Amino acid sequence: MGVRNASAGACVKAVIIKEIPNAKVDVMVLDLSSMSSIRNFAENFNSQNLPLNILINNAGIAFAPFTLSEDGIELHFATNHLGHFLLTHLLLEGMKRTAQETNIEGRIIIVSSDSYKLTYHEGIRFDRINDELGYKSILAYGQSKLANILHAQELSKQLKHEDVKITVNALHPGGIVTNIMRYQGFLDGLVATLGKYVLKNVQQGAATTCYLALHPQVRGVSGKFFVDSNITEVKSHATDEDLAKKLWDFSMGLIKVQMTS
Repeated sequence: MGVRNASAGACVKAVIIKEIPNAKVDVMVLDLSSMSSIRNFAENFNSQNLPLNILINNAGIAFAPFTLSEDGIELHFATNHLGHFLLTHLLLEGMKRTAQETNIEGRIIIVSSDSYKLTYHEGIRFDRINDELGYKSILAYGQSKLANILHAQELSKQLKHEDVKITVNALHPGGIVTNIMRYQGFLDGLVATLGKYVLKNVQQGAATTCYLALHPQVRGVSGKFFVDSNITEVKSHATDEDLAKKLWDFSMGLIKVQMTS
């Protein structure tokens, strides 16, 4: 488990071990808003030469006030998209090697959101990604979730071209009772008190993620968007191949600039 909060991660590990005594769980610090943290995590993980069959990109923040990450990138874009983009990039060779050596399909799952529909009118604000002028938290969140879907589609396309046995899919987990609304005090309180009556619990919210990671029915399925464990059509801006390639090149530029700085 890659976790931002080591003590919280240790508690989750303890719960897992209590329920499944034979489980082997490692907890490693990973802050998806920090490229240095991501690089350290990837270096530590790769040095262990462990097989990597499944990668679930699940970190997320929502509706935060305008903030730049430690790398100088708008926080939603940095955490929800670019962090996952860099992590996947650094772990991909290990996943390819595992798939080849075991002949078992690798799976990359990117947790997006139906909020991809609510983004800036240009989709991705490439020239103004860090511009506070015109910033709206709900649109910044939607932009990052659109980026998740485009990332999944472009990576899936590239892996198919390379004939690599790894699938990549994105999903909307649904409204879940978590602390993701913590930047919006009133809404966070509403979710905490009334959410259990209208939203999914954590187990229900994780169902589609687990389905994509483990179920044989999705073997060979790649580049799709899932809701409630079913393939769902997305809006046209989320199927724009030119936009997906532009985002890929833009993201590669950002991680390369940071790596050499």
